[in-house]
Amino acid sequence: MEAAYENEESSFCCTGSRAFCARSGSICVCGGTGGGQEQQEKAASYAEKIDTNEIPGWPQGPAIYAASGIVMDMNSGAVLYAKKAEEKRYPASITKVLSALTALQYAKMSDAVSFSEESISFLQWDDAQIGMKPGEEINMESALYGMLLASANEVSYAVAENVGRQYLNGGYTEFIEEMNRISQQLGCTGSNWVNANGLHDENHYTTAHDMARIAAAAYQNEEFRRLETTLEYKVPPTNLTAEERILDQNHKMLWPENYYYYANAKAGKTGYTDQSKTTLVTMAEENDMQLAAVVLHTYGVDAYTDTRAMYDYAFANFEALNLKEYETSSEIEDFENENAYAVVPKGVSFSELEKEYVPDESGGTRRVLVEYSYQGQPVGKEKAILTEEAFSKLTGAEKKIKIEPVKQEKNKKQSEKKSKLAVVIALVIFLPLGYILLVILLYKLNMRWRKRKK
Repeated sequence: MEAAYENEESSFCCTGSRAFCARSGSICVCGGTGGGQEQQEKAASYAEKIDTNEIPGWPQGPAIYAASGIVMDMNSGAVLYAKKAEEKRYPASITKVLSALTALQYAKMSDAVSFSEESISFLQWDDAQIGMKPGEEINMESALYGMLLASANEVSYAVAENVGRQYLNGGYTEFIEEMNRISQQLGCTGSNWVNANGLHDENHYTTAHDMARIAAAAYQNEEFRRLETTLEYKVPPTNLTAEERILDQNHKMLWPENYYYYANAKAGKTGYTDQSKTTLVTMAEENDMQLAAVVLHTYGVDAYTDTRAMYDYAFANFEALNLKEYETSSEIEDFENENAYAVVPKGVSFSELEKEYVPDESGGTRRVLVEYSYQGQPVGKEKAILTEEAFSKLTGAEKKIKIEPVKQEKNKKQSEKKSKLAVVIALVIFLPLGYILLVILLYKLNMRWRKRKK
């Protein structure tokens, strides 16, 4: 199990045989098992091939100890590095990234989170927790900090239970169902989630690629980034606890003074169970690229050295090419996102990429998904609008689809606005002038009538 103890002055930390034992502030994190079997497993895993190294012309990536690993660009979806990234494995506490993302779809930071007997009673002595009690209450912000920083399992349960009750017309079960729905919506085809905390269950699994997709979606959430970039948080006193609870970020690559600190790392989540071994998800930024790195089934601090090796490789060997700047095809009228890019190996020109148009399933427009690849490896995708001719050719339509381009639609709307404004201005100017002329005319007519009368 992933163990965490709130009290730094506790007389024990990581009792028993453990491959690693580290303390960060008030949190003691333990994991792994020692022995020759572990070393044999690590050596065998380290010797296994890297899938992306098999791509012709692709930069050769480093060996890692993790059974599965991936580096994925969070915006384009391009996979820069992959080792058994589609194999199903147990995620442990990195599950909480999806739990937090699900909660943030509905909850407000001020929402009350109350702790039921069910949210506490399942805990084992070595499960990560922050000592919440049945009947205790905190707000959602504190709860999410407890979930993401301290990896507290009872807090994860309570968040799921409360969000399910307040927003999903149910409770804990409905929240888990929503986790699976969101996961599928993100394109995760190798995952199944049965709890909100990641404690071991044979039916609770994911893949490195799926976890990278989830990390990418979470990182786009402003509240998630705020929570995850916090190194220390104090849970205020509650209705049942008079003292503050001090929570420290467990991810060592985020602490400047830590040996494993990585300057480009911005957010992430740790995990460990006896069955999953160490798991780690990390988000990092450099050179206009936002990358998610995931390692599954590794041992202790190897998760950090693996992640560093993958990130150093990715940032050194790849670059982002802006689609609007480099795309010269006359078939593409406009891109939906002006900042969209493809991530390619350095030295590869944009003209070397292959692209495929996938029509928008909603239909009725000339919108398509443009998918770019290099040597068969996807390197980027973005929604775009094709010319009428190109779209008709793509869809096999006999007649041109008479739909105005986005730019023309915008121009048309602007012209309509200008015309209406011109009418208003004309009315404002000419109505008073017409009134004055009418008064003058009536005056003259009146004077003529008086002269005739005389």
